[in-house]
Amino acid sequence: MMGLLFLCVSAALLNYVSASTDVCTNSLLPGAKGDQGEIGEEGDQGKLGKNGPPGLPGVPGETGIEGEAGHTGKMGRIGDKGDNGDTGLEGPTGLKGKPGTTCDCGRYRKVVGQLDVNVGKLRNAVKFVKNVIMGLKETEGGYYLLVKEPKRFREASMNCKLRGGNLAMPKTSNTNRLMADYISQAGLTRAYIGVQAQSKDTDGTSSYVYADSSPLQGFASWSQEGELNSTISLSTNSSCVELLSTGTWGHVECEATMFFICEFPKSRRRGEGRGTSASS
Repeated sequence: MMGLLFLCVSAALLNYVSASTDVCTNSLLPGAKGDQGEIGEEGDQGKLGKNGPPGLPGVPGETGIEGEAGHTGKMGRIGDKGDNGDTGLEGPTGLKGKPGTTCDCGRYRKVVGQLDVNVGKLRNAVKFVKNVIMGLKETEGGYYLLVKEPKRFREASMNCKLRGGNLAMPKTSNTNRLMADYISQAGLTRAYIGVQAQSKDTDGTSSYVYADSSPLQGFASWSQEGELNSTISLSTNSSCVELLSTGTWGHVECEATMFFICEFPKSRRRGEGRGTSASS
């Protein structure tokens, strides 16, 4: 009986709960707001956050005081030429100058004429000293001096070089004739000239060169015997050349002592002066 009553009561309660609009939960309802507590101690500084977006530009500040002048910079390039300026105003007229002196042209002409006469006399005097006193012979190319000091060929060549020249080199028929007459007028029959055989070629023959090492080209005045010997093998002692008063060339031993002729180019007048001052 009691069990049946318990079931009925339970069913009634279940129906009541199902029909009720309120929901039963285990949550507690909050109470009233309490009083404000005391301020706690300041906590540790937190980590820096990310940079925020840049703010808007501020208002420009006031203009500062002008600073000191800086160092001078490098010079820039030259600019283009500017246009010509306007012509300035005409200046005032200058003062009148003093009157000039009258030109005595006749007197100056007389002085110039006398100078020309003196220059002509001086040239004649120099020519007299060269040709008569010093015994020089002159051509368009240079001067020639017959040295009356008997020497071997090598010594004669060195003597001419010390005077400022070379042993004479007759490279033309006119020069050869002048030198031959020079020897004849001095009462001589022969003299050394600047022609000598150089070392033998591979075929055993010798070639001749002038004192300035230039080869014989275009002119030679060999005698018949000299012409024959000029193309065959020569002994060392007979490899030098003499000029006869007749104008022909001949072979001679280099160790023979005889007079010689020196040559001084006109382009080296200082050398000519040294040579003539040392002449006998």
